[in-house]
Amino acid sequence: MKDIKVVSLFSGGGGLDLGFAEEGYNIIWANDNNYDAVETYKVNLGNHIVFADINDLNIEDIPKADIIIGGPPCQSFSLAGKRQTEDKRGQLVWKYIDIIKHVQPQAFVFENVTGLLSAKNSKGKLIINLLRDAFLTIGYNVEMQVLNAADYGIPQRRKRVIIVGLKTGKQFKFPNPTHSLNDISLKKYVSVKEALDDLPSAIDNENLEIQYIKKPMNSYQKLMHNTNSITEHFIPTMSELDKYIISYVKPGGNYMDIPKDVKSERIRRLQKEGGHTTCYGRLEPNMPSYTINTYFNRPNVGCNIHYKENRLITVREALRLQSFPDSYKIISRSKQGRNLIVGNAVPPLLAKVIAKELKKYIN
Repeated sequence: MKDIKVVSLFSGGGGLDLGFAEEGYNIIWANDNNYDAVETYKVNLGNHIVFADINDLNIEDIPKADIIIGGPPCQSFSLAGKRQTEDKRGQLVWKYIDIIKHVQPQAFVFENVTGLLSAKNSKGKLIINLLRDAFLTIGYNVEMQVLNAADYGIPQRRKRVIIVGLKTGKQFKFPNPTHSLNDISLKKYVSVKEALDDLPSAIDNENLEIQYIKKPMNSYQKLMHNTNSITEHFIPTMSELDKYIISYVKPGGNYMDIPKDVKSERIRRLQKEGGHTTCYGRLEPNMPSYTINTYFNRPNVGCNIHYKENRLITVREALRLQSFPDSYKIISRSKQGRNLIVGNAVPPLLAKVIAKELKKYIN
């Protein structure tokens, strides 16, 4: 597999890349314009990543490869926020296509949010159909599917659109799920408790490494536990009000558990009218987490409260739920920089599943 060369675009901290590297692919070149992500990538994957805006790169400098992987920034297609598909970020999908046309790989893997499926341009045309036509025009058959990470053994219910393109004449078949909530013929979903329960107590100092106290107790923990000590396991800062609020939220609960004496118009509105069920959510120990986003250091943006302790999850716990191994280190100049690297990543184990299947189609 080391003979199969991979170019990685919009690489971030290297979630996709880690999965492909684990399957033995040779990642020869990568690119991202986030300095912290690039420095993190170098520590974990190597110095073959270029720090630059992809629009400023000379396309001729991108090496030939057998596969291109990566997903352009997804904010423009997100279901949360404005649907501006023709802003600078939204246009990056077309840059991705230009690079594929230049490199002419045997295959490409494209990842994005599910909002891509319904996003339209200013003329009312579905972006996904325009993408399909564009890929076909440059010689690729594409198959796309919404994959739920939990269906493949990741302790997170994270749905993303995966597009795999192959040279005309070949058609990619996505691997079948290996895990399920109810199908007894498959393995059970990996739960939050199964993913996190062997970690030592979180600390206040963000710069210290912590030694393990427990040995891995299940197959997922054994997979993650590939080092002698861990970083990024510090308790996120919270206000006294937030500490009071989360103390009332039950496992699997949310804003509905918050007492009436909390003076918050937003909470009162949520309790009266409803809204995102994950808001002020506490993790359910016997289920996979909800999507790890880039604001998991806040109680009001997602389900980020620890399943048994009155605190938010640590960066290390978010990494575990994303299926990053414990040896993975983050280099960042800010706390939010850390969160961006983690929340924007493709779960490496999901990438590994795709990489393994893709081997069948590569000469």
